[in-house]
Amino acid sequence: MLDAEIYDQIRETARRFAEEIVRPAANDLDRDETFPTEIYRQMGALGLFGITVPEAHGGAGLDTYAYAIVMEELSRGYASVADQCGLVELIGTLLTRYGTPEQLKHLPDILAGKTRVAYCLTEAEAGSDLSNVRTIARETDEGYVIDGGKLWIHNAPVADLGFVLASTDPAAGHRGMSIFLVDLHAPGVSRGPKEHKMGQRASQVGALNFDGVVVPREALLGPKGRGFHIMMSVLEKGRVGIASLAVGIAQAGLEAALAYARDRRQFGKPILDNQGLQWLLADMAKDIAAARALVERAALLIDHDKPATSASSMAKCFASDMAVAQTANAVQVFGGSGYIRGFEVERLYRDAKITQIYEGTNQIQRTIIAKELIRNGA
Repeated sequence: MLDAEIYDQIRETARRFAEEIVRPAANDLDRDETFPTEIYRQMGALGLFGITVPEAHGGAGLDTYAYAIVMEELSRGYASVADQCGLVELIGTLLTRYGTPEQLKHLPDILAGKTRVAYCLTEAEAGSDLSNVRTIARETDEGYVIDGGKLWIHNAPVADLGFVLASTDPAAGHRGMSIFLVDLHAPGVSRGPKEHKMGQRASQVGALNFDGVVVPREALLGPKGRGFHIMMSVLEKGRVGIASLAVGIAQAGLEAALAYARDRRQFGKPILDNQGLQWLLADMAKDIAAARALVERAALLIDHDKPATSASSMAKCFASDMAVAQTANAVQVFGGSGYIRGFEVERLYRDAKITQIYEGTNQIQRTIIAKELIRNGA
């Protein structure tokens, strides 16, 4: 681990940016579903992208624990911004672990927020079950030709560079998949319309279609046929990131609910004087602290090269369930106001729901935890 003062500095930097830059823009971004280009450029300049990417490749060179801190603090401002940080973190990890020197040349512009990336996994029949991917990459003398389609892809409407999981040997199942770097402005690439989502509405999501897209042999990331395993290798960090994001959403809800309960008066006194409401706020604080502790445990296991599969799934599952439940309680504290667009807690409640779904549904997380229990005992 790094010195404690460094973590404090990281938290302070991310918190100040979230409070001064991100949170004031959140309502407009949510309403207009705008891609916040300028915010991402500022994040790049501040070093808030690529937290664990080595300094030699332009990243901050920090650890997973630091990444979790940044994700929570950014999410307190607006979860869509944290979501972009998480996406860049996973892409940065893939490139630094498996990228060729030529592929690594993409990193500076990715970390600066100039090149927009997309992590292209999900398909109509391949969500939780990625072994069912139907996108095909056919090998030719010059390279590969990609045909297929992806759904619900983060940044699809705006991305410049896609990291595409495709089958290079359909008969081999998940052992026959590979990852390709694809120029998303190339001939044969088309995009579906931007989807209009319940929450995290500034995170652009849509479909990508590949119709005879030609890529050179040098577009292959890592060994051929190891794409599924490469993608799986970054999921533990990804789940820690989403868990941290969920904690940030819930923390923002608690802060808003506590402030409102102090100010709102009924029957001649602040509603905070009611014991029932005090207990509700106490449960919010308790569950947020428990989720944060699970996140920290999973991050520290990753940083110490210890098995973290179960821990990261526990953190993601518990934190996201908690975020949905506790933002619902934040809405309850606000009463009718909490149900009205424009109040922060209404947005937080909508933003929380997707954390139970992406980066592996919570039903899948429970399956992973159970398999680890069966394999390794209690």
